[in-house]
Amino acid sequence: MYVCISPKVVFHLRQEMHLHKHLLILLIIFASTLSCSGRKSNHHRPHAKPQLVNVDEYGAIANGTDDSEAFMKAWKNACDSPSGSEVVVPENKVYHLKPITFSGPCKPNFRFKIYGTIKASSRRSDYEKEGRRWITFKHLESFSVEGGGTINGNGKIWWIKSCKIDENQPCKDAPTAVTFKNCKNISVNNIRIKNPQQIHLTFLNSINVKASNLRLIAPGNSPNTDGVHISDSQNVHVINSVVKTGDDCVSIVNGSRNIVISKIKCGPGHGISIGSLGKNNSESKVSNILVDKAIISNTTNGVRIKSWQGGSGYARNIKFQNIIMHNVTNPIIVDQNYCDRKEECEEQYSAVQMQNVVYRNIKGTSHSEVGINFDCSKTFPCQSILLENVLLSREGNEGDMKASCSNVMFGTRGAVTPRCE
Repeated sequence: MYVCISPKVVFHLRQEMHLHKHLLILLIIFASTLSCSGRKSNHHRPHAKPQLVNVDEYGAIANGTDDSEAFMKAWKNACDSPSGSEVVVPENKVYHLKPITFSGPCKPNFRFKIYGTIKASSRRSDYEKEGRRWITFKHLESFSVEGGGTINGNGKIWWIKSCKIDENQPCKDAPTAVTFKNCKNISVNNIRIKNPQQIHLTFLNSINVKASNLRLIAPGNSPNTDGVHISDSQNVHVINSVVKTGDDCVSIVNGSRNIVISKIKCGPGHGISIGSLGKNNSESKVSNILVDKAIISNTTNGVRIKSWQGGSGYARNIKFQNIIMHNVTNPIIVDQNYCDRKEECEEQYSAVQMQNVVYRNIKGTSHSEVGINFDCSKTFPCQSILLENVLLSREGNEGDMKASCSNVMFGTRGAVTPRCE
């Protein structure tokens, strides 16, 4: 045990003549070797610097040709290295990739740092083997993607072939720009994804996810370009992000629970959606969802829960709170009769049960006359719905507002406008 002796104490020790002369000398020497501020022991070595694996060193040339092989070589080297490795994509360069899968398991505390731009191949033939995904990260734990760079899905070549843009085209799925599949304890921070082929960013069957400081950007007329899509995942936090897109800013579907969406700026797009659920008579379960401190502007919907007739399961324990809306067509909507088809959907008995849903501290303007719309199932009505301090008015104060409420069991607290009758 070390003791720190100040010069003042040493001075007084000198005055104590009864101390042994040699002991006094030892104390003075000992005091001079220690800082009185409590210097820490130097037994622990500083952490080793992470190994930087630059894709350029593995053959990436960023000249418009395919850099996929170089990226894969860099990945394998870093994945197999001791903990703390980093794959580095240098700034001020544009690298082109075909569909690629970065697979683990890898050593923990592994980082993928994107400073420059990664751009999708412009040849649709490159996607014949993998038509659903472009960049995939799978089977990874304690892994992060960061750096402030850009992932460009080059989506225009896909949008013009979409049946939603050209009715003469067959309806086919396009690739998701970035997918995390079967991952645990992952982070995606300070990344821009623009012009995805279809969805910007998907978390599939993953646990403990933090996505923050994202910019997900696509034109408002781009088809099926959801911002963040969450499926079969648990403990997912999406915070401090901007989403401008042609579809849902955030979509949460079957198997997802313990989800927090906070401090999101959404619009244009289709708003923040839970669902669709129960398609093709399937069972869907979604629970423990919090959407907090969102700003939703110029969107088709604000906060929405949607399910198909004929499904089963539940969407429950959901809170939408502290939300500001600007010029939103359907600010609050629950649709248990969702039908995204040209032909009319057949009426069916079963439905996904909606229950324990709270709308709290929501204010803003609606582009349409109907600010609140609960279109619930006749056989499985919406249960335990609470509206608290909800104040919606027409954009530009042009006309009255109303609420349409079918087959819903609800309560109100505080001021609520418009009100269900």
